[in-house]
This record gives sequence, C-alpha cells and structure tokens, in this order.
Amino acid sequence: MSTILIVEDNEKNMKLVRDILQFEGHATLEAATGAEGVRLATEKVPDLILMDIQLPDFDGAEALRRIRSERALDAIPILAVSASVMPDEQQKVINSGFDAFITKPIDLKHFRATVKRFLGPGRQTQ
Repeated sequence: MSTILIVEDNEKNMKLVRDILQFEGHATLEAATGAEGVRLATEKVPDLILMDIQLPDFDGAEALRRIRSERALDAIPILAVSASVMPDEQQKVINSGFDAFITKPIDLKHFRATVKRFLGPGRQTQ
C-alpha cells in the first residue's frame, strides 16, 4: 500500500482527494499548510505528494523547494493540484519543479491515472 501526502487547505477538496485515494487502497496523510506539509513529508517520507499551489502560509512552490532541499525526499514525486487553468500558469508551475499538474475541479479518470503513473520506482524514472 502506498502512502500519499495531501497538502490542501480547502476542506472539501481535501475530503474529495482523501476519499478517492482511500477508496483506491492508499493510506493518506493530510496537511492544511505548506509548513505542515514539509514537516509531514520529512517525518513520514510518503510515496507521493499532492500539493495545492495556494496555501495560507506560503505557496506550494515554496513547500516544494523546501522538500526538495532534503536529500532523502528528492525522489518523491510531487504533483501540483490547482484551479489555475491557464496554460502559461500551468507551465510556470511545472517549470518550478513539480512532476505533473492536476487541475481542479478534479477529473476522476485523469486524477487516478496520474497518481498511478507516479506511484512507481521514483521520480528519476518518469
């Protein structure tokens, strides 16, 4: 079973993602702020991280930078989850170091396929 860290400050979005992942048989960890996400990633070393971009303390890109600065966490795929649908915004997010971009509202089929694709041997092989 895989453990997936969800970093999301919107309670409804958190519940939706958690329910989908748990239904698929994954264990979930939950954080509502960037700082809490970084702390949980460091302590629990999940198999995958789903990171909202808009967070109350600092944005998802800053949380990504902090997680990537930890050598032991560098192989964890981190996927951006955001309502930003403009292609240039999505490209900016990908360029900041995220492994993929998932748009909100979540398309169930695409979401499940993307999560499955990144729950492999680590981000270096993607």
